[in-house]
Amino acid sequence: MEAKLKELKCCLIEVDDLQSAAALLYWDQSTYMPSGGAAARARQTATLSRLAHEKFTTPALGKLLDELQPYEEQLPCDSDDASLIRVTRREYERAIKVPPAFMQKFYSHCSESYQVWTEARPANDFNMVRPCLEETLAMSRQMAEFFPGYEHIADPLIDFSDYGMKASDVRRIFSNLRERLVPIVDAITAQTPADDSCLHQTFPEERQLRFGIETIKRLGYDFERGRQDKTHHPFMTKFSLGDVRITTRSKEDDLSDALFSTIHEAGHGMYEQGIRMELDGTPLANGTSSGVHESQSRLWENVVGRSRRFWNCFYPRLQAEFSDQLGTVSLETFYRAINKVQKSLIRTDADEVTYNLHVMLRFELELDLLDGVLKVADLPDAWRERFQADFGIVPPDDRDGVLQDVHWYAGTIGGAFQGYTLGNILGAQFFASALDNHPEVFSEIEAGEFGTLHRWLKENIYQHGCKFTASELVQRVTGGSLQVEPYIAYLRQKYGELYELPCEESPVSNLD
Repeated sequence: MEAKLKELKCCLIEVDDLQSAAALLYWDQSTYMPSGGAAARARQTATLSRLAHEKFTTPALGKLLDELQPYEEQLPCDSDDASLIRVTRREYERAIKVPPAFMQKFYSHCSESYQVWTEARPANDFNMVRPCLEETLAMSRQMAEFFPGYEHIADPLIDFSDYGMKASDVRRIFSNLRERLVPIVDAITAQTPADDSCLHQTFPEERQLRFGIETIKRLGYDFERGRQDKTHHPFMTKFSLGDVRITTRSKEDDLSDALFSTIHEAGHGMYEQGIRMELDGTPLANGTSSGVHESQSRLWENVVGRSRRFWNCFYPRLQAEFSDQLGTVSLETFYRAINKVQKSLIRTDADEVTYNLHVMLRFELELDLLDGVLKVADLPDAWRERFQADFGIVPPDDRDGVLQDVHWYAGTIGGAFQGYTLGNILGAQFFASALDNHPEVFSEIEAGEFGTLHRWLKENIYQHGCKFTASELVQRVTGGSLQVEPYIAYLRQKYGELYELPCEESPVSNLD
């Protein structure tokens, strides 16, 4: 059994090498690659992805897993070896349902579609990328049909990123959240919005990026095992546990854009850097799910990075970096500015309170596209209609409407967005558990120290990689299932201090 397990690990490392090489090509395309390389890059990425898929789905690997099953049953279920066999089998049984030729065609298409999107969005030309999106929708449906027996065609696509979740589960969670969230949104947006003009001066890019790098070093992002570069749409990628990279973007007339996208991606990066090195090169060396991954980026970006305690420490440093712009701006003015609540067009720029409405809109549009009740050609109009219904404003163009997110133009339609809101909910729930165990976290944040929080997250979440499903991990960490109450409590506590909010009938726990 030990010999067979070693053989399995060797095979999995080779698969991981191919996947990491493909990821490196994607990172390069998203950062430094000249546009003239797009066609060849699509072919190269597709070739590597096909090879990785073929190697992972060989009958020999399936035979190894069958032979190792008795060994798995003898081991503690949470041991590394048992978890590796269990998770690999789950991924293998999923992967063998998808033909390698389809995977090659799909990844080639995604690469080509992404390149078209990078040109279509600045040009505000949805028709330029529409044929790509129609092909993406057709291939997304085909992908789902490789997994018959679903309740909704989106279920297999959601399961890829949030294992165990179905469209009905997400709709139930979103419905519960919307019922509690909309009264808060309405109460705040009925008031005069905070003045955020202090954020919209001229802030040289180089100094913005320098401050962001210094900040995430303090949070715990390890630049010995990572780096930051610029891109169109920020992301985190991993080539190994020793090479976890993040990207950001900046606007010289918006201080918050680079700063908070840097902290957000560092949250993702710290998660991956915190996985135990023993799991490197195996399917276990990944985040548990999209929702759990987003819980970490949103926890660090919002719960920590937009907190008053955080800026009690960091604002004097920011003022020193931008003395001409912020020297006469009070901490209270700055704090209100970075937590301004206002219905707006762009998801990635949205405040904590309205953000989830953006996600819900996209999720429902995905389901309608997959169901066939909405055509790609009608998507821009549908976007505008629903945006007006939810936000009371109409996007002036497609650049800030249906073209704003990269997800549909570089991956499947379906399963792309629900993780963001699940992450908001879980981030608050995990942070509440951290406080229960370490109340000193608050005072440490105010002192600019994050070791206790980072270590707790690493011990309870990061180190395990994806040994546990999201539901299993939430149970281990919080003692229960996913709950919206800690998130609503967090929002009401924080924004209740900034705005007048109506009383809620049901009691909620206190979160600072």
